[in-house]
Amino acid sequence: MQSDYDVIVAGGGLTGTVAAQSVAYYSNQKLSILVIDRSTQFTPGQKSASGWTCGDAVSKETVDFMTERIKVPWTEPEIEHHVKGVMAFSPDRETSIPFDGEGYMLNRQKLPEVQNQRAQKMGVNFDFEINLTSLLYDGNNVVGVQGVDNKNKQPYKKTSKIVIDATGVTSMLRNQIQNTTKIERKVDRRDIESTGRHIMYFDKGEEDLSEFDPDYCIIHLDQDIAPGGYGWVFPKGENKVNIGLGIEKTLLDKRNKRLGKNDNVTGLINQYVSRNRAIKNPRLSTDPIDKNNASGNFQVSVRRQNDCLVASGYMLVGDSAWMPKPLDAGGIGPALVAGTIIGKVTVDAIQSGDVSENGLWKYNKEFINEYGYKTAGLEVFRRLIQTLTNDQISYGMKHFLGNMDVEAISKGEHPDFSGLGKLGMMIRGALNKKLAEGLKFTSKMNGWLTKHYYDFPESPDGFKKWHKELHQKLDEANTRLVVYEN
Repeated sequence: MQSDYDVIVAGGGLTGTVAAQSVAYYSNQKLSILVIDRSTQFTPGQKSASGWTCGDAVSKETVDFMTERIKVPWTEPEIEHHVKGVMAFSPDRETSIPFDGEGYMLNRQKLPEVQNQRAQKMGVNFDFEINLTSLLYDGNNVVGVQGVDNKNKQPYKKTSKIVIDATGVTSMLRNQIQNTTKIERKVDRRDIESTGRHIMYFDKGEEDLSEFDPDYCIIHLDQDIAPGGYGWVFPKGENKVNIGLGIEKTLLDKRNKRLGKNDNVTGLINQYVSRNRAIKNPRLSTDPIDKNNASGNFQVSVRRQNDCLVASGYMLVGDSAWMPKPLDAGGIGPALVAGTIIGKVTVDAIQSGDVSENGLWKYNKEFINEYGYKTAGLEVFRRLIQTLTNDQISYGMKHFLGNMDVEAISKGEHPDFSGLGKLGMMIRGALNKKLAEGLKFTSKMNGWLTKHYYDFPESPDGFKKWHKELHQKLDEANTRLVVYEN
C-alpha cells in the first residue's frame, strides 16, 4: 500500500517540530514528512487557549545536543535571555543549591514560528487546525492517523510508514493504542503536577537575590507556598520575569486542611507574586511576542518516561511519553534529546524496511542511555521530598548534602548522600533521623534502578522480564516511602 507520507508527526509543538527536523536532517530531506498541528498557522504549536504555557527555561547542554547533531541553531529572538544556571532555595532561604548550569530563557510564542519556518526550509510539510482522534492500522501495524479537519469539519485521514506521537501528556493516540500491551496508556494522577505562571514586567523592589536574580533561575522549595512542587522566579530580563509554581493536588488538599485554607493554583500564584519583595508593581506583559501567552495554567507529568516508547509503526516523544524530568518537571531538555534521537532511528528503520516494534526498538535504548537511565530514581526521590515538612527540607539541604551531592544534582543526577554514613554525624530530632534513613533508602534504590535501566533489553523479547522486575522494585519503593511520611 502506498502511503501518503513516509513519516507523520502528530503534534506541532516544540517536540514535534524538532522530531520532524531530525528526520529531515538524517534522511538528507529524502523522506516525505507531515507535521499535523491542531492550532492555526498563525498560532503554531499552541498548547491551549491560554497559550504556550511553560517555565520557558532550557539548559545550554541540551540545546547544544540538538544543534551539534541536526544542525538546527537557536538564536535570538526565540532565545530571550541567557542565564548562568538554576538556584534552588530551602524553605528557610538559608541554603541554596546550584544546578543545570548555563541555559536560556525562551520566548515560547516566537519559537514555534521560527521552528516552523526552519522546518519548512528543510522540506517538512504542515497541516493546521486538525483534531486527531485515533490511529489507523493495517493488521498489527500503525499506518496513519484520522480525525477532523476543523477548517471544514470534514473527516481527515492520512497514512504513513511511521507515526511519531507528540500530541502531549493526555495523548488520545496513546490512550487508545491497540497493537501493543507494552506501552502504558494512562498516567497516575499522583504523577501529575498542576502548574501555572505569569509573564510579567515589574519595577525593582528590594535587592534580594533569593527573590529575583537576572543571572539565575530561582526555585523555592516550600510546602506552604507550593505543596508537592515548587515556586519559580525565572528572569527574562532585568525587569521581566516568568513567575509561577507547581503543586500536587492531594498534597494541596492536605496543606489547605492543615492551614484552614481553600487555595487553588491560581490563588497560590497570585499570593506568591505579591509576597515577592524584589518585584514591585508587577503587570502582565503586553509585548507582541507575549500577547497570546502572558498567563496560563498547565499540567505536567513528573515520573519516569513511559516504560516502552515504541510499537509497530508508532513512536512516542516528549510530553506524550511523559519525558519531563521527575524532580523539576523540566520538559524542554528531554524533548530536545529525544526529538533528536528519534529522527535517526526513524530514518534507519524506513531505510532498512523494518518499521516493526523490533525495527524501532533501539529508540528505547538510545534515549535511556542518553537521558532516561536516571528518571526512575529521580521519581522515587521526588516522592520522598513531597512528603517532607519545610523544617526537614531546610535541615536536609543544610546538613545532608556534600560537595559530591551538589555536583550530582547540578548534572540532574540523584545525589548519593555519602555524608550520611559518616561516624559521629549528629542528626538533631527524630524527624530528621527519619529523613536521613529515607535519603539513604532512595540513594540505594537509585543505584539499582540506574543499573536496571542500563540493562534495558536489546529486543522486545526481554521486555516482559525487565518490566516485571522494574515494577516489583517500584512497588517496594512506594511501600517503603510510606514509612518516611510525616
